[in-house]
Amino acid sequence: MANPLCQNARVSSNLGLPNPKEDFSGWYNELVVKADLADHSAVRGCMVIKPHGYALWELMQRALDDMFKATGHVNAYFPLFIPKSFLSREADHVEGFAKECAVVTHYRLKADPNGGGLIVDPEAKLEEELIVRPTSETVIWNTYAKWIQSYRDLPLLINQWANVVRWEMRTRLFLRTAEFLWQEGHTAHATYEEAEEEALTILNECYARFAEEWMAVPVVKGLKSENEKFAGADHTYCIEALTQDLRAIQAGTSHHLGQNFAKAFDCKFVNRENQLEYVYATSWGVSTRLIGTLIMAHSDEKGLVCPPKLAPIQVVIVPMGRDDATRERTHGASDSMAAELRAQGVRVKVDKREKESPGFKYNYWEMRGVPVRIEVGPRDLDAGTCVIARRDNGEKQTVALAEAVATAARLQTEIQQAIYDRALAFREANTRRVDTWEEFEAAFAGEGGAGFVLAHWDGTGETEDAIADKTKATIRCIPLQPLDPGDAEPGRCVLTGKPSKQRVIFAKAY
Repeated sequence: MANPLCQNARVSSNLGLPNPKEDFSGWYNELVVKADLADHSAVRGCMVIKPHGYALWELMQRALDDMFKATGHVNAYFPLFIPKSFLSREADHVEGFAKECAVVTHYRLKADPNGGGLIVDPEAKLEEELIVRPTSETVIWNTYAKWIQSYRDLPLLINQWANVVRWEMRTRLFLRTAEFLWQEGHTAHATYEEAEEEALTILNECYARFAEEWMAVPVVKGLKSENEKFAGADHTYCIEALTQDLRAIQAGTSHHLGQNFAKAFDCKFVNRENQLEYVYATSWGVSTRLIGTLIMAHSDEKGLVCPPKLAPIQVVIVPMGRDDATRERTHGASDSMAAELRAQGVRVKVDKREKESPGFKYNYWEMRGVPVRIEVGPRDLDAGTCVIARRDNGEKQTVALAEAVATAARLQTEIQQAIYDRALAFREANTRRVDTWEEFEAAFAGEGGAGFVLAHWDGTGETEDAIADKTKATIRCIPLQPLDPGDAEPGRCVLTGKPSKQRVIFAKAY
C-alpha cells in the first residue's frame, strides 16, 4: 500500500531531517531532538524530557486525569521501592518482569581508602533487596490487604501518576527507555463482573476516547492473546494504533487481574452474605510512549505535526518589520490578536525575535508542530489583512485582520478533525485480509512493516509462536468489534488449517 508520508518526501536543507521514506527510524530519532521534545541523558537508556515535550505530556495528563476522575477514580501515591519478596509472590508476574528489574542492594557510599573516590560501603548491605518500581501491583496489593475488610470498602478506585524503571537494553526516546513516566490505575472489586466492567470502562471511556478525540489517532480495541497478556492477569484489553511506517504500536492496556494478586497478598473481604472471599482486581496504564505514538502517526519531513488539543502552543504569531517603526506596528497588532486568542482559551505565542528571519521562524515553529501560524507584516497591516498558515497541510490563506482571531480559533477544530481523518484513511488503506499462508508470508516479507493484516488463527500459543518465528508478525489483538462484518465469521487458521473463531490482527510492532 502507498504510504502518504513518503510521497514527495525529501531532506530539507535547512532542517536536516532524514527522509522518512528511506530512514524512518533516523527521521524519528532526529525529530524528537530537533523538535525540542526530549534529549538523551548521561544515564544510559534514560531521557531528559524538555519543556516543550513535557508541556505536551502535561496536556495529556490533564485530559486523562479528568477522564479518570469523571469515572470515579482518585489519585494517590505509592513507594518507588518494592521489597524483592513482594515481587515473587505472584509467579507469572515475577517471571514477566524479572529480567527488567533494577535492584537496590546497599544504602550507603563511603570514601575509597585506596583513593579511588566513592565506593559502595560493604557494611551497608540491605537485609532484603529493593526493586525499583517496574509496576506497582505488588506494593499496592500489600497495602490494599490492610485497607479492605468489608464489601463496604469496595470498590476501591485509585490511580497514581509516577515513574517506573524497566532495564531495557535497546532504547529509543519516548518509545522504550529505562525510565519513563506513566499513570497506573489499581482497583479492587467485590465481583468478577464489576472488575470486568471497570477494565472495559477504562478501555472505552478513557483510553480509546483519549487516543481518538485528543491524539487524533484511530485505534482498534481488542483482547490480547494468552501469549501477549500482562504477566499475572486473567486477561488484557488493549488499544492498538498504526504508525506511518506500517507498524503497530500498543497505545494502552487495561488488565482484568481476577483474584491473582488478592490471593498472593491475602486480600479478603466479608461479602454481603457475611462470607470471606478474595477481592477481584484490575490494573491499567498509559505512558509517555503516547508521545512517540503521536509523532509516528502524524508527523512529516518538516517535523512534528501535533493535534491542536495537545499542542503546547496552538497559534504562533510572527510579526515582521525591518525597522523600529514597522516592528512597533506589527508587534502591537500581534499582541492585540494574542490577547483575544488567550481570552478564548487558545495557547498562543508571539515570536518577536529580531535576529531571526521570518523564514527561520516559520521552519522553527513547523518543526515544533504548532497547528496555526499567523504572519503579520507592514504591507499586510496597510491592506488590513494577515496570512494564516496551517501546519497539517501547509495551506495558506489571506484573511482580514478583523477575522484573524476567529479564523485561527476555528481552525483548531478543523485541523484536529483533519488529522484524525487522514490517519483513519491511512489505516484503512493499509489494512488487508489474507486467507492462505502464501499470502500471509508475502505480506510480511522484508524488514519493514506491513500494516494491519487480518487472518484466521487456531487460538493456540504454539501456532502464535510459530507464526512469529517465521514472519516476526505478532497478534496485536483479537478485535472486540470487527473492523468488517466478515471478520467475525469462522474460518481456517492461516498456518495450520484448523478451525478459527474469527480473524485477528497481525502486525510487526514496536
